[in-house]
Amino acid sequence: MKRKVLIAMTALLSPAAMIGQAQAQQQPYQGTVGRTLAESKEWWPEPARAPAGAPNVVWILLDDVGFGASSAFGGGVSTPVLETLAQQGLRYTNFHTTAICAPTRAALLTGRNSSSVHEAGFSHIPLSAGFPGWDGRIPSTAGTIAEILRDGGYNTFGVGKYGLTPDEDATDAGPFDRWPTGKGFEHFFGFLGSQTDQYKPDLIEDQAHAKPDGRHLSEQITDKAIGYIDTQKKAAPNKPFFLYYAPGATHAPHQVAAEWSDRYKGKFDAGWDVYRQQVFAQQKRQGIIPANAVLPDRDPTIAAWSSLSPDEKKLYARFMEVYAGYLTYTDHEIGRLVEHLKATNQYDNTLFVVIVGDNGASKEGTLNGDVDRTITSKPLSYQENVAYNLAKIGELGTPAAVEGNYPLGWAQAANTPFRLWKSDANSEGGTRNPLIISYPKTIKGGGTIRTQYGHVIDILPTTLDLVGLKTPDRIRGLQQQPVEGISLAYSITDAKAPSRHQTQYYYIFGSRAIYHDGWKAALPFPNRVIADSPGGAKPFDENAWELYNLNEDFTERLNLAKRYPEKVAELRALFEKEAQTHNLYPLITWDDVRSGRIHRTQGGATGQEALDKLTQHPRPAQ
Repeated sequence: MKRKVLIAMTALLSPAAMIGQAQAQQQPYQGTVGRTLAESKEWWPEPARAPAGAPNVVWILLDDVGFGASSAFGGGVSTPVLETLAQQGLRYTNFHTTAICAPTRAALLTGRNSSSVHEAGFSHIPLSAGFPGWDGRIPSTAGTIAEILRDGGYNTFGVGKYGLTPDEDATDAGPFDRWPTGKGFEHFFGFLGSQTDQYKPDLIEDQAHAKPDGRHLSEQITDKAIGYIDTQKKAAPNKPFFLYYAPGATHAPHQVAAEWSDRYKGKFDAGWDVYRQQVFAQQKRQGIIPANAVLPDRDPTIAAWSSLSPDEKKLYARFMEVYAGYLTYTDHEIGRLVEHLKATNQYDNTLFVVIVGDNGASKEGTLNGDVDRTITSKPLSYQENVAYNLAKIGELGTPAAVEGNYPLGWAQAANTPFRLWKSDANSEGGTRNPLIISYPKTIKGGGTIRTQYGHVIDILPTTLDLVGLKTPDRIRGLQQQPVEGISLAYSITDAKAPSRHQTQYYYIFGSRAIYHDGWKAALPFPNRVIADSPGGAKPFDENAWELYNLNEDFTERLNLAKRYPEKVAELRALFEKEAQTHNLYPLITWDDVRSGRIHRTQGGATGQEALDKLTQHPRPAQ
């Protein structure tokens, strides 16, 4: 008898039971409690159920992929699976991220601006600060899509990169409330940080570190995602699931089997200038960019391909072959997931949201590319770096390339048709990424294009609209901050509908921009954290704002600041208003990071010391 009582008590304390209790707390008790059982009437809350016929939801977020990389948007890298999803659904060409990974992921998962949810920077020690917009700790008042869908009758799974757990919490001792399982994911398999080795990842599953099995991480996360789905469908075949699929690709390190990179042998020998021209022409043919768009000049920090030596061309072409192979392999792994959904008759009733990059292509590979040197390593001269990388050309793409990343020339090419790179919040090259929305059962888009202005905060309300759920005022009893995104659902059936997202601010450690109704004011900031970063030696001028009319100047070539100073002043004032509203103050910069002026906790690492530790080669899994 005692044993039965213990079993019953254990069941009450199980996670599933506690979830049920939490859901019950949201519904007022509707029974009758009398002095005796005869005078009482039991009541049980209805379990959460998704709307009838609600689709499965698969969010796919790639990493560091520029606008002009994927063939689904005119790029020179083959991604047939993304092409198929795009051709079935819709392609959004005016969609934006925040310009860097953690803020984008926080904004995506919560539907709120990154600084509104404390992630203006990162959750890493040297890139966070003790202010409401900057501490890297997403509050429980900013519930994630996983929390909303879980409480709305979905099972919720995540695989790949999370990137939003504070460094201090990322051990097997927790606390776990800011791990993925504390943010609504019933299962999660992947890594907590910003970057990891693809063969020796710092791997976790649910609430503990896990041992990698030696295979490529993308293969492991795809297998795990399929396993989660199959297990769930056996237990509850009619219950929909939410899957957040976020591979480390194509963030550094670029690591992929030679069978993928060798497919591109010789394909990039013509160089980055020719690639930009070819992709630009293809984007026009496909209607991805306007017919009157003009390709910006090559960035002055990048050499003309024709001026490079034979050794430089050989080296840099191989860097791009590896990158392209990595992206194509990632597309293949997405394809395994898609084919499994087809084979199990779940594809037609699955909503796919695919964001091709959490920011623009990365500048972190510097002018020469990188094999195994961290971004804070002592700089080599240009020729020393070329010689160093040439000696290791055979290691590109292999497990030995622990920091593998392509040169800036290829990063700019992958961002075609835009200027600049990842972390440049002032540029479309940092913030504009392709978006695919595909829902075979409902959306018959045929690959048509949508040009409405969109931002990553818009994906959560869009998803809720399409699955038939409302944004909750409370989650597990906690009052929620308003969702700040605007659903894009209005654009699905009306290609010509005017944009509803009229105003959006951007800020990444000094670089900033404000968009309003087609106009954009932008201010660059030198990034001195990355060695030899373009513009890193240029002094910052807070009055050097630029002005662009994006309705007429798609690629930000014509700076109109001197012609319309009153427009600049108007937009600058709007930026300050948005910054204050969304907890962006104080305006922390890369110089503050480099100088160790933030996250000054007693006895803790700060500044350069913590940054050096963060950018060391990934540690083995615990």
